[in-house]
Amino acid sequence: MSGDLIIEVRGLRTQFGSHVVHDGLDLEVFRGEVLGIVGGSGSGKSVLLNSIIGLLRPAGGEILIEGRDRSRLTARQRALLERRWGVLFQYGALFSALSVRENVMAPMREHLSMSKALMEELADLRIALAGLGPEASGKLPSELSGGMRKRAALARALALDPDILFLDEPTAGLDPIAAGKFDTLIGELSQSLGLTVVMITHDLDTLHAICDRVAVIAEKKVIANAPLAQLTQNPHAWIQEYFGGPRGRAALRQGAAGR
Repeated sequence: MSGDLIIEVRGLRTQFGSHVVHDGLDLEVFRGEVLGIVGGSGSGKSVLLNSIIGLLRPAGGEILIEGRDRSRLTARQRALLERRWGVLFQYGALFSALSVRENVMAPMREHLSMSKALMEELADLRIALAGLGPEASGKLPSELSGGMRKRAALARALALDPDILFLDEPTAGLDPIAAGKFDTLIGELSQSLGLTVVMITHDLDTLHAICDRVAVIAEKKVIANAPLAQLTQNPHAWIQEYFGGPRGRAALRQGAAGR
């Protein structure tokens, strides 16, 4: 794929005690693409994401962001780097005692120096960008539907105007209509804001709708990383079972009809 290499994972090894999750995993992410990451349960998709964003320390290998090894950065350099990305965790991870606006302001309070009034104004802009109405700003997460909570978490991920967006199962728990609308939103934001999106998902419709490439984790490595049209021709047994089963074929037909 052409384009600037923005994230490069080389020979990643992660383990918990004697349990090895990744062993020699390689991954490339290019600027401006939407990359989907799939794999069976326990294959280490979230572990990979958490290693890239620095929540986990790998046992071996390198993670380079724009050519710089993140393990060699100073604390200040890491802080500046992390301001450039937003993360939507699998269950939203919103602060239950804070309103939607206060949740979106949380990363601003941590990383920016500005007045409360300006932070509130910026937070409301992010909330609108995530597709929520102004009435949602003052609500607590418990007062929102599942789809609205996902959008609130997305607004917080966008709080610092990131270059890279990491999404962990963004449509999990949503009904098909809400999931489809969320896919459309992510696709539109990626295009309009020039975002690089790295997305863990089990949702075959999402993969077909908005992903430029899909990386498949199996056998402790990325065994394939390609556009879906190429990926579905890969003879690996797990890939064929995943994309060639009834749900995979239905998603492929729906994606072809949508195009």
